[in-house]
Amino acid sequence: MGKSLSHLAQQTKHDCQDSLTSSLEGGTQDDDGKNGDVSQFPYVEFTGRDSVTCPTCQGTGRIPRGQENQLVALIPYSDQRLRPRRTKLYVTASVLVCLLLSILAVFFLFPRTIDVSYSGVKSVFVSYDRDKHIVYLNITNTLNITNNNYYTVEVANVTAQVQFAKTVIGKSRISNITAISPLDMKQIDYMVPTIIADEMSYMYDYCTLQTIKVHNIVVMMQVTVTTTYFGHAEQVSQEMYQYVDCGGNTTSFGGMTKPSNILHPPE
Repeated sequence: MGKSLSHLAQQTKHDCQDSLTSSLEGGTQDDDGKNGDVSQFPYVEFTGRDSVTCPTCQGTGRIPRGQENQLVALIPYSDQRLRPRRTKLYVTASVLVCLLLSILAVFFLFPRTIDVSYSGVKSVFVSYDRDKHIVYLNITNTLNITNNNYYTVEVANVTAQVQFAKTVIGKSRISNITAISPLDMKQIDYMVPTIIADEMSYMYDYCTLQTIKVHNIVVMMQVTVTTTYFGHAEQVSQEMYQYVDCGGNTTSFGGMTKPSNILHPPE
């Protein structure tokens, strides 16, 4: 009897030692598992006893790259991302800004008229051919060109002609003249060479008559100004009658400012 109790006590002691050793080894393995890569563990939805593995990611917790454009995410209707804030304010502000920019673009880019005013005859240089009874008149005229636009305008050319007694006695064309800044005005002088001869040779006697001091004749000035902007060409024409003294050289600066440039037709 005593021998049996002693043998039972020794066996119990060995069982406790084995259990303690097993517990220590198990704890060491658990620590090693915690220090490992957690991503290697399968993803499981813990929603209850009847839970199943996600069919999309197959328990990996990741979506395959080949299915990124095929899968649709379901968002609850109550999600705040479906209710953007201040939407009406942003839309209204965008519409107002676009409308304002459109109005400004139309206001500044809308083409306005180019004003051309004839200031008159600035000077007349007279010469004669006594043998052929010809009168030569180099008439210099002045134009004021005003740019009413908010962008620069190029004055492409000025075409002018002079008529006397319904006969054209002189023509002139000057190209590539100048550029006029926005809302600016420039004064341009141009010269038209004229000849009074042939059937009007009788005017030689009148222009060289010594008994009178002023030998005025009436001529009609026709001028056409061509301006360009944004690839568009615009023409402004004017006609006016002027008195010209064919008896000698004359110069007039009355009511005119200093011209920006003097233009002469090509020879």
